[in-house]
Amino acid sequence: MQQVRLVIHHLLRKTSHREISRELGLSRNTIAAYSRRLNSSGLSLEELHELDDSGLAAIVYPSLQEENMDKRKIDIMNRLPGYLEQLKRTGVTRLLLWKEYKEQVPTGYKYPQFCSILFNEKKVTGASFRLQYKPGDLLLVDFAGEPQSYIDKDSGEVIFCPVLVCVLPYSGRSYVVALSNATLPLLIKALNDCLAFLGGAPLNLKSDNMKQIVFKSCRYEPVFTEAIQQWALHNKIGLLAARVRKPKDKAPVEAEVKLAYQRIYAPLRDKEFYSLSELNMAITEQLLEHHQTPFQKKEGNRYTRFMEEELHLLQPLPDEPFSISHAAECKVQKNYHIILGEDWHQYSVPFSFIGKVVQVVYDTDNVEIFYKHQRIALHIRSYKKNDYTTLKEHMPESHQRHSEQLGWDQEYFLKNAARVGEATHQYMSQVLEARQYCQQTYNACLGLLRLAKHYGNDRMEAACRRGLRGRSFNYRTISNILTSGMDKLEEDQQANLFNIPPHDNLRGSEAFE
Repeated sequence: MQQVRLVIHHLLRKTSHREISRELGLSRNTIAAYSRRLNSSGLSLEELHELDDSGLAAIVYPSLQEENMDKRKIDIMNRLPGYLEQLKRTGVTRLLLWKEYKEQVPTGYKYPQFCSILFNEKKVTGASFRLQYKPGDLLLVDFAGEPQSYIDKDSGEVIFCPVLVCVLPYSGRSYVVALSNATLPLLIKALNDCLAFLGGAPLNLKSDNMKQIVFKSCRYEPVFTEAIQQWALHNKIGLLAARVRKPKDKAPVEAEVKLAYQRIYAPLRDKEFYSLSELNMAITEQLLEHHQTPFQKKEGNRYTRFMEEELHLLQPLPDEPFSISHAAECKVQKNYHIILGEDWHQYSVPFSFIGKVVQVVYDTDNVEIFYKHQRIALHIRSYKKNDYTTLKEHMPESHQRHSEQLGWDQEYFLKNAARVGEATHQYMSQVLEARQYCQQTYNACLGLLRLAKHYGNDRMEAACRRGLRGRSFNYRTISNILTSGMDKLEEDQQANLFNIPPHDNLRGSEAFE
């Protein structure tokens, strides 16, 4: 406004627009626009000079509604509300709307200007409101769009796991965990673990309309699943649901998912994990580091703000966490296992119950098997489909011996050979490497260990030292040495049976240099 007053001052002195432009450093078009607006006000220059800033600004800078718009601008401004509604429909793009617009108005705006007008209008109509959250009032939950994974040791298969993200929006304290699957029982277990991690329960829990929690979505009265209602009642938590397709209703957890990608997923991107528990340990380690990271625009971090301002406002947790138990009847198969149909996983029972009908009670952690109200087996639940969980004591004796054989490996035989002595350990390692597949040498290794028990460790060591001087490594070599007693002979007592007498036709290695 100071420049506008200087322009009025120079106009009172009858200064030309060119000189005013040179004096104030403004373009002549700007000076001409100011002069035109001042003259159209109906007031003299002296009266204009006496106006306050707001009055003078109303004359020099008229509102957008008072600007003279051309017919194209008026026309497209009338069309904008309809265009913004059309953009919400599936498949409708700005290019399609522009083509339809050009068919109706051939002299209308070109595509770049059309998009610019739409963008500016969306900025005005899409203003967002910042919500204020109370400490201890709300827990927001959501599944991350990208899963995590680990490698199954037995099959080498990459197992992908959904990741649950929970956050208290006031402090930003969060909980992140990978699950075997996203079914309701595992979700409830994860929510129990989240409350235990936080050390208390908030007043309310809010999620999107995920089917595990919301049975029937409604903007005003959503219907929640019975199990999640029981969980909420157990923990004295109210249930809320975001509106359908309104992610801003749970913006803090959406932001927390993005932070999880940056501060948990990214640091773990090149690491390999071989179990779900190993993966979750790494996630927790990164999560705790995330909580200790200072805020960028305010003091402290998520952990300190939670401990100082929110923890004491959380509700105390019940003595026992809520759990869902299921019951089923199963017939014990001939392989003394029952099949849990929900996971298609088989669990062993004592072989004496083959053909019996047993009762199975299971939850997310354990599988209990009863016969006539007596528990006959207890297993940790596994979610690996078409696999077995077997206890050795449930097997017949013959099967146990076979199972021991299946448990043989290279480390098992080398460990037992080392107990006999160093030479036996070295010879055993040579036997294991003698075949393309070391499993083909297990019977030979078992025979060597039996020879050590029969002849004693000292004779076995002597026999292996002698055997290491040869080129063939097998059970029969050591057996022959021990049977013939050659292990008892000292090296200087051995007959030199293979000395070749000197002869002119025999040449040494020096003849071939």
